Amino acid sequence: MSSILLAEDHRILREGLRAILAGEPDMRLVGEAGDGREAIRFARQLKPDVVILDLSMPRMDGLTALAGIKRVAPEARVLVMTAHRAEEYVLRAVVEGARGYLLKDAAANELLLAVRSLLAGEPYFCSSVATPALAAFLQDSNAPRPRSALDTLSPREREVLKLVAEGYRNREIAELLFISEKTVEKHRASLMRKLQIKSAAGLTAFAIERGLVVR
Repeated sequence: MSSILLAEDHRILREGLRAILAGEPDMRLVGEAGDGREAIRFARQLKPDVVILDLSMPRMDGLTALAGIKRVAPEARVLVMTAHRAEEYVLRAVVEGARGYLLKDAAANELLLAVRSLLAGEPYFCSSVATPALAAFLQDSNAPRPRSALDTLSPREREVLKLVAEGYRNREIAELLFISEKTVEKHRASLMRKLQIKSAAGLTAFAIERGLVVR
């Protein structure tokens, strides 16, 4: 029986996905995470066969969590399930190690098809995001990594950016990330310099625009 880890912050959607998976005799839901940090922790502990991962979650976004999941559970196959359909998100998910990408308006049978495809060692990308650029990228392991403003940020800077946008103060961010307030301040300054943004409000707007947080 294949083990599934679900990482989704909306409880109602988690309950719906749980019900879908519960009806499949060859699948077992072994854990549910409500944010990116929990997803990494559960992936390390449970070593699931498949992770169904949302991209917009609190405390740590799905793309950052995806990289962490592949680091602690490299054999896990990650199926991104999200509302984001822009090519930038799809390509970044592939770069970080996703083997599937499904939109949240998909039917239950497509979700199960996607999971079984990943379990069989085959990638699965829904037709809405299966672009020629994605096909070329998947076929060419040496394809250049797509660049965006987010690509200029380190994983720690992305974490700080998300927490700033969620309204956490420097002291609270320091406690959550186990770093000093001075280090948080340095990361904020680096974010503003790299993104050419001069205020916390600007950082928040950027994070919302890029789907790191949802308002």
